[in-house]
Amino acid sequence: MMSELKRIAIVGTTADSILNFRKELIVSLVALGYEVFAFATDYKALDRVRVREIGAEPVDYILSRTGLNPVRDLLDMLKLVKIFKHLKPDLVFSYFSKPVIFSTLAARLAGVKTRVGMLEGLGFSFTLQPQGVSLKAAFIRNVQVLLYRLTFPFLDRMVFLNEDDYKDLVVLRKIRVKKYCILGGIGLDLARYPLSIVPTSPVRFIFVGRFLIEKGIREYLAACEMLKAQYPHVECVIIGAIDSNSPGFIGEEIERLVKKGVILCPGHVANVSDWLASSSVFILPSYREGFPRSTQEAMAIGRAVITTDVPGCKDTVFDGINGFLIPPWSADAILKKMIVFVENVDLAISMGRESHRIAQRDFSSVVVNRKLISFVVGDL
Repeated sequence: MMSELKRIAIVGTTADSILNFRKELIVSLVALGYEVFAFATDYKALDRVRVREIGAEPVDYILSRTGLNPVRDLLDMLKLVKIFKHLKPDLVFSYFSKPVIFSTLAARLAGVKTRVGMLEGLGFSFTLQPQGVSLKAAFIRNVQVLLYRLTFPFLDRMVFLNEDDYKDLVVLRKIRVKKYCILGGIGLDLARYPLSIVPTSPVRFIFVGRFLIEKGIREYLAACEMLKAQYPHVECVIIGAIDSNSPGFIGEEIERLVKKGVILCPGHVANVSDWLASSSVFILPSYREGFPRSTQEAMAIGRAVITTDVPGCKDTVFDGINGFLIPPWSADAILKKMIVFVENVDLAISMGRESHRIAQRDFSSVVVNRKLISFVVGDL
């Protein structure tokens, strides 16, 4: 049954997130007869062309992704109100923390009929650190919670990617939501991540992500250095780039280990799937995630996973079946499981098969988007 909704505004942050993570959703919505407006803060000319090619209309808007200036955020929100009033969407679907907060309030002020939000993780301020929570993180978390308390009652529906995020906000902090669902992974075009043979000579480990402390990059690098001292033939790879929030010593440590021959670091690459296919085991020792896409991609290709027993990460691995769950913040724990795969390469192959089976069952963008659209816009 076709919903009565005709115009949908999808509000994210960057053009990259629209084109890489919302593309299949937009295509599905357009095929169902909806007019889709895709909001981003940094469109370039080519981005706009690509968005129109998938059937949506790109819309520029202003929102500081990480800024803490309430006056600026308020002014940006009022500008968004004007855009909504002009476009007259029937539904606003926002994702990521700040868009959920400010586009929901803007949609309410603009009289938008239906408002839906999705949190793809709770972010740095909710992430436990080995040294404890900093005063800055605690302050930001308290502000976020306050804004969620203000915003969530104006949402008709709320999407979480994992159960822990729902519990942290709704159960523990008693933030009211009218209706919610736990989506799991946001889905992949599985045709882009075909099953491939696990290379075992040499065994190669790979990390994919931003080079941030909370991604576990520091522990991974330390584990790689210890592993190479014992097994010089093993290879360790990191794919990604230095983030603006990365402390300086991370870049220095990566440079040192590259020169020493401990790691390969091609930087940010366009062909991540090729690098995953050329590796034996995927490692993500993150401190917290929503539902990590990089792990889903590795599993789809058929790779065993070493990841942390923390929100989001633990939802991707059945311990001992398609990989191993380890405690966060521990290079020794990473090393121990790396050695298991080095000394038993057949385990990387068998666990990789299980990863592929799980990905085929749970991570198809067709299945995920069908579930998401059904929840966001109602019965199809």
